[in-house]
Amino acid sequence: MTDNEQAVVAVDDGSVGVGVEPWGWSFLLDCRFTNHWIKDKEMIADFAKELVKRIDMEAHGEPIIEMFGDGNKRGYTLVQLIKTSSITCHFCEETLDMYLDVFSCKKFEQDVVCDVVRDFFNPYFMRKQFTYRLA
Repeated sequence: MTDNEQAVVAVDDGSVGVGVEPWGWSFLLDCRFTNHWIKDKEMIADFAKELVKRIDMEAHGEPIIEMFGDGNKRGYTLVQLIKTSSITCHFCEETLDMYLDVFSCKKFEQDVVCDVVRDFFNPYFMRKQFTYRLA
């Protein structure tokens, strides 16, 4: 390390710090044993549009939905660009699992995300992870 470089250590304790505003918010949702609508491209598109609306975001274009993967990884992948970042999700057809990431520099309600997922895909189990994005 040169004299002009500093070692930086980040501690992820979930806190932001007094007077520090996060740059963004990231919400991850792992869902097990959903219904068969995860195999329906049109239903996934409707889900993306409803999620954008209910968390008060602005879509940038139409949702992109493509089939990817092999074996138990095969399923649709969704990418919905939003004005403040993106929503991505992968749906595993064989296992009926889904993995959703909502990232935005505009605040949104995590509970609303969960409600929309329940309304569309009715998962048996949801694991939630939320983090502030700081530089």
